[in-house]
Formats: sequence, structure tokens, C-alpha cells
Amino acid sequence: MPVIELKPVRERILDAALEQYYAQGIRAVSADKLIAAAHVSKVTFYRHFPTKDDLVAAYLRVRSDEERATVEAVRADLAGDPAGVLRWYAEVVGQIACASGFRGCPFINAAAELPDGDHPGRRVIDEHREWLTAQIAELLVELDVDDAKTKAGQLMMLRDGAMVSGYLGRAPEHVTSALVAAGRSIIRG
Repeated sequence: MPVIELKPVRERILDAALEQYYAQGIRAVSADKLIAAAHVSKVTFYRHFPTKDDLVAAYLRVRSDEERATVEAVRADLAGDPAGVLRWYAEVVGQIACASGFRGCPFINAAAELPDGDHPGRRVIDEHREWLTAQIAELLVELDVDDAKTKAGQLMMLRDGAMVSGYLGRAPEHVTSALVAAGRSIIRG
């Protein structure tokens, strides 16, 4: 008889939130849906996440940690090649934005559902976007681009638009090539 290894309870709850919050939206997913998906009791659920706000912030933190780890690994692999890192990121955005099941940037989606700037999830969103923009700015500095901070903000806006374009049905190669071309225009600008 095969042995079934269960993940720790907190991980099961977060896995359910990762799947359902992204697919259906934060407000559309009740605690009861997550409790059923994670196979835990209400008492256990609330012991790990006393409020929905706590769970939303944890969900966004997991998303942020995943993206940070990936970007940091690629930056390490392509150390000394800032243009290669930027190109890689554009390709990833094009692929992800056009993939089946893509429903937009999880941080932008969550921001739309969390209008209160003091919400703990909004703080995670703001920190993540500031971090990603700083990563881009650092790469631009390595490329000796003038006004790297401003241009990094502009490239983030392009990234956001590319994700929407992919979600609306553009082909990955179109999204990637458009993102790269527009990015070059800003960088050279």
C-alpha cells in the first residue's frame, strides 16, 4: 500500500489559497472553500490564519518569494550580462502572459481587490513591486543607462501592459518582441 505524505497544514492552506485566489479572485474565495480544499477543520484553519487578511498577505508573500528566488537565480547565472537578464525577463513575461490559465499578474489582481492602502496584502504588493523595479534599475545602472530609476518605472509599466496584452490573446512571440522593442526605446530614449 503506497504511503501518502501530507504536507504540513499551513502549506496545504497556502497551496489552496495560491490556486483558488489566483483562479477565482480573493473576494470570491471563502474560508470554507479553502478549508475544504486543504482538508482541515475550521479551528485548525483559523489557528494558522486568524483573519483572511493574514492569509491574503501570506499568499502574496509566497508569490513574491517565488518570483524573487527566480529573478535572483537568473541574475546570478547571468552575472555581468544585465541585457541578458532583461531579455530573459521579457521572454518569461511573454510566455507566462500567453499561457493557458494565466489570469494576470497576481499582484495587480490583488491590488484591484484590496483598495485599502493599509491592508497587509497591499504592503506586500508595494514591497514586491518596489523590489522588482529596483532590480530593473540596478540592471539599467549596470548598462550605464541615464535616469535608471525613472526608466525602471517605465519598464514596469511596459511589463504590466505586456501581461494584459498576453492575457487578451496575443501570441507569446508578439508580446515578447513588442516588450523588447518598447523596452529598448525607453532604455535608449
